[in-house]
Amino acid sequence: MTTAHIAELDFEVDRVEQWRLSSLERAGYDMESAAVLAASPEVDLHAAVTLLEQGCPVDLALRILL
Repeated sequence: MTTAHIAELDFEVDRVEQWRLSSLERAGYDMESAAVLAASPEVDLHAAVTLLEQGCPVDLALRILL
């Protein structure tokens, strides 16, 4: 793998993380919580959003997801 390929992959990972961050903030997570969740690829974004939509408090959602 070339340096250009690695840089391209890093850029794509950053884009996905930024998209996850904005999606989580729109769902109602505060910036710090959203950043932690966005940086954790094992966290299901849809589950994170659904928890808040169903009335789960952010602190409990974090404990469930992480």
